[in-house]
Amino acid sequence: MRKYVAEAFGTFVLVFFGVGSAVLAGSGDAVSITGISLAFGISVVAMAYSIGQISGAHLNPAVSMGALVAGRITTTDFIGYALFQTMGAIIAAGAIYVIATSSVGGYDAAAGMGQNGYGAGYGGEFNIVAAFLFEVIATAVFLVVILGVTAKGGSPVMAGLVIGLTLTMIHLVGITITGTSVNPARSVGPALFVGGTALSQLWGFIVAPLIGGAIGGLLHRSGVTGTEEA
Repeated sequence: MRKYVAEAFGTFVLVFFGVGSAVLAGSGDAVSITGISLAFGISVVAMAYSIGQISGAHLNPAVSMGALVAGRITTTDFIGYALFQTMGAIIAAGAIYVIATSSVGGYDAAAGMGQNGYGAGYGGEFNIVAAFLFEVIATAVFLVVILGVTAKGGSPVMAGLVIGLTLTMIHLVGITITGTSVNPARSVGPALFVGGTALSQLWGFIVAPLIGGAIGGLLHRSGVTGTEEA
């Protein structure tokens, strides 16, 4: 249970500061795409070095899926991780909602809660094919990096920094395309408070990252992209 609670806390931090940078700081144009990308990346770095020794600091069901496919965790742990990660993300989105709507000027959650999306009226207005493809590719790359840098023969001391910088890189490209998910839990939290289109498109931000995570796990396990697990 300790590791599940750690995952809930870590995912809360990731969503609160990552999504919060867009909703709370970004609402005043104080934070650019680069700033939001760094907020997500730095959050991962902070959690990797603080709770990594407890749970591995997955903070993401897609990362847990990759770890499952790579043979690093059990199915039971995958389910537990995914559930608690999602709980942490929902609580974080709720906290952001309360803070945002407590502004004297008010706040319309439907106008933006850091939700992921695609199509007309969202970001660069990319269609579902582009959005789905980006999420699969980006998540697969993310998992290859995570599994490689944390494998035997990897660089455990530098792992958190490398993983955080990789997530920053992914956000720099993906924010205009989908708002960057690569994390089903991160997508579920804001979507529940926004509703409407965010909820109707949510399936894609659950399925695509999980597929990408599984691909990354398979690539690592095959030895094609990193040290094969013993």
